[in-house]
Amino acid sequence: MTRRAYRTRDDRGSAVVEMVWLGFLLLVPLTWVVVSVFDVQRGAFATTSAARSAARAYALAPTDAAGARAATEAARQALADQGVRDVPVEVAVSCTPYPRQCHSGTSVITVRVDTAVDLRLPDVLGGGRPTFSLDATHTVPIGQYQEVTGG
Repeated sequence: MTRRAYRTRDDRGSAVVEMVWLGFLLLVPLTWVVVSVFDVQRGAFATTSAARSAARAYALAPTDAAGARAATEAARQALADQGVRDVPVEVAVSCTPYPRQCHSGTSVITVRVDTAVDLRLPDVLGGGRPTFSLDATHTVPIGQYQEVTGG
């Protein structure tokens, strides 16, 4: 009877390989999640700033029509200043107690800015780019940013 010499398999070095693979498989999705959270947070700051800027621009305009144009432009500029470009922007203005005459008396202007942030999803995982909707509201009394004349 011959005795076969069984060799024990040497496992030295395999832990490094396994750790690299596990690290890669866990690090890539974790990095994507962190970057996505930062993109959404940047978009939230930008949207809040856009609503504030739009309300102020609307209040400074001489008429409601000019205010609507100025508010939209101010919102786009505020978003661009924060690095949020080429996103859909919707600016809605409402006034109380005079809904059709925002620039009169003691009106209070409320501006709502709606936008979205594209998340950076790799094409390998599905193709389409998911978006995260954001909105912000800012309210300002009409007299806060207007010069009082006369008196």
